[in-house]
Amino acid sequence: MARERRPARRRAAAVAAVLGGCVLAAAGMAPPAGAQPGGHGRTAAYVALGDSYTSGPGIPAQVDAGCARSDHNYPSLVAAERRTSAFTDVSCGGATTAEMWRAQGGNPPQLDALDRHTDLVTVQIGGNDVGFGSIIGTCARLAAQDPAGNPCERAYRAFGHDGLALAVLRTAPKVDRVLRAVRARAPHARVLVVGYPDLLPDDGSGCFPQVPFAAGDFPYLRDTEKRLNRMLRLVAGVNRAEYVDTYGPTAGHDMCQAPADRWIEPLRPAAPAAPAHPNARGEAAMARAVLGRLERGRG
Repeated sequence: MARERRPARRRAAAVAAVLGGCVLAAAGMAPPAGAQPGGHGRTAAYVALGDSYTSGPGIPAQVDAGCARSDHNYPSLVAAERRTSAFTDVSCGGATTAEMWRAQGGNPPQLDALDRHTDLVTVQIGGNDVGFGSIIGTCARLAAQDPAGNPCERAYRAFGHDGLALAVLRTAPKVDRVLRAVRARAPHARVLVVGYPDLLPDDGSGCFPQVPFAAGDFPYLRDTEKRLNRMLRLVAGVNRAEYVDTYGPTAGHDMCQAPADRWIEPLRPAAPAAPAHPNARGEAAMARAVLGRLERGRG
């Protein structure tokens, strides 16, 4: 029994270190490497897991209404570029880490798509566990109370701690469990953990009323997303998976930018996409980031 406990203890210690790192630092990811996909690679069996940032809600053409899945989301673009012979996209809008193991509507658990023949897996999950949707609703509602201040940050810190930082910490072991399950079901696969793109101006500036948050809440929410991405990178490392930075490559194309420049749509989209989600150009940018990671090889 003592021997069985040691691996579990080591993993607990590793995940604890990840949590500590998330508390101590909320820095952004490394800048993009600038590699451009050349289309020379080939992938035999690719499975895409994830939430709505993966599925591409509202982007034509929608091929699964139940999951709001587009045939121009980043997994589809990656599969086409890699000339994938067997491609399965089970990403689904609204998915949390729990949907890796349980059905979502008429869709089976996402992990069921994996087997020993899978040789590439992309995973983008955690945003709904942290509460992306409720955060946006809460911050938009509170903005009217103090448009120049930071009412949303104050609300999440009302109990003496940062509630959103705590939500990120609580999501870390859930993502860790997902990645362990991916390894168990697809032991020979190359596993890429895909981070979230830049949603708000990286310089902390705001754009009310286009994005209806109080001025002081923009940097707070930016830092929360960076904290989430940092956690995903660290948990990926614990599980010998590769992290794909999509924040750096999309910086400057957030939902506050003009329609011609933005790759993330605001709460009232001008291009076909869900509110506060990537449009087709945003999905293409994430595809380039994934392809660049694949071209650089493992490590």
